[in-house]
Formats: sequence, structure tokens, C-alpha cells
Amino acid sequence: MSVPIALTIAGSDSGGGAGIQADLKTFSALGVFGTSALTAVTAQNTRGVTAVEDLSPAMVGAQIDAVLSDMAVGAIKVGMVSRAETARAVAEGLRRHDRRVVLDPVMVATSGDRLLRADAVAALVFELLPLSDIVTPNLPEASILSEMPLAEDERAMAVQAERILALGARAVLMKGGHGTGPESTDILFDGDTAHRFAAPRIDTANDHGTGCTLSAAITAGLAKGLPPVEAVEAAKAYLGAALAAGRTFGIGRGRGPVHHFHAWWGANR
Repeated sequence: MSVPIALTIAGSDSGGGAGIQADLKTFSALGVFGTSALTAVTAQNTRGVTAVEDLSPAMVGAQIDAVLSDMAVGAIKVGMVSRAETARAVAEGLRRHDRRVVLDPVMVATSGDRLLRADAVAALVFELLPLSDIVTPNLPEASILSEMPLAEDERAMAVQAERILALGARAVLMKGGHGTGPESTDILFDGDTAHRFAAPRIDTANDHGTGCTLSAAITAGLAKGLPPVEAVEAAKAYLGAALAAGRTFGIGRGRGPVHHFHAWWGANR
């Protein structure tokens, strides 16, 4: 039996709501076999990050090679790479194995904690962006990558996307979750066309790991052979349902996770 396979290269979240844990849950929920290469271990919960310990670049590269030399991985998600050395090790691994790549430029956690060191931003831009089929920045991350003020409307989002495309990414999904208004609008730019994905904003305190979940869902779609636009559309629908189903979660005393397995168990089933 042929099974779609995806790889996530990211940090571990001890609270289970983001990072590697969220990615593997998302892959599984969407019918994709998940593999992983850890870049860092974080001590965190629904209230914030208390410690981060990076794995060595050699170990990161060894994990990538172990998975990709053996398994028919259809798509790769790259998440947290907190050091320049890690970003370079990941880039070297990706160049050794030509696969479709979704880059989630994790810089700031939902809690506000900074996860990407300043010296790693340049390495991410020069090493990883040119290897990415889709990069998925939220508005604060797009501001950092484009070196422009925070986008306040779709025109500004388009300008920033053009700057990010110029850095080498094949497509940019500008995420509007940090914006305002009744709808959360994401726009996929590929240099020729802009595809708009709008959905009603969901009033919930449980939104930890939304960025990880969306990029993992896009990766799962690509691993199953979906074109980028269809992969983004399906991922947006999955995340919306996970956010809605997770509103009643009583996990932790801070910002809880989305409900990755809403289709399988829970009050909304």
C-alpha cells in the first residue's frame, strides 16, 4: 500500500500544542505518515517558553539524512531553526535531497516569546528561503523578512510578498491572522497570481500552534500530490475546524492548543 509521507524539521514543544508535536498530529489527522527531525527541545506550556536547548547541527543533519535516504517523503516542512548553524545544516540536508519544502519562519511564539535568534534571521533568508516552494509568514514575520512596517491592509501584504519572493521563495502565503476585521484573510502569491483565502475569525483563547498546524497541513496536502493552491485551501479549512472545535478545550491555564483530531473525538464530533 502506497502511503503519503511527510517530514517535519522543527523544535519539540513539551506542551504538545505546537512544533513537532502539532505537526505530527496534523499529518496523522490528514492521512499522512509523519516523520521528524528535531532541531531543538523547548520547555513550554500554554503560558509560555521557559527554556530552549538546541541540538547540534550534525545531529540535525543526521536525522534528515536518515529519513530521506530511506523513505519516499513527498514534502518537507521546516519550522523552528533558532540558530544560524542549524539553518545551514538544514539547508545542506535539503540540498542533498530534492523534495518540496514548506518553510514556516518561526520567529515569535503565540505567547510573544522570541524563538529565533537575531543572527539566525540572515541564515534563514539566504539559506532556506531559496529552497522553499511555499513560505508561510504571519504579519510580524513578514515585516521582519521584508524589512518593512507591519502590513495593515492587503496592498501592503502584496508589497511585502513581492520582497519575500525576491529573496528566492517560489510562493509566499501571507497569513492575516494577526490582522483585524471579521475575517482572517490569507493570500498566496506566486509572482504571477494572488489567491485569496478568507474565513470568519473564530473567537477562541485556544490558538497555540496555529501557524505550525497550518504549515503542516499544507505540507500534508503537497505530500498527497495536491497542487499548492488546493493544498492551502484544504489546510485553511482544516485549521478553521480545529480552531472551532478547540474553543471548549480546558488544557492548561494559558492559551490552549487547537483540536487536531476534531474529526475523531471530542464534544464537536
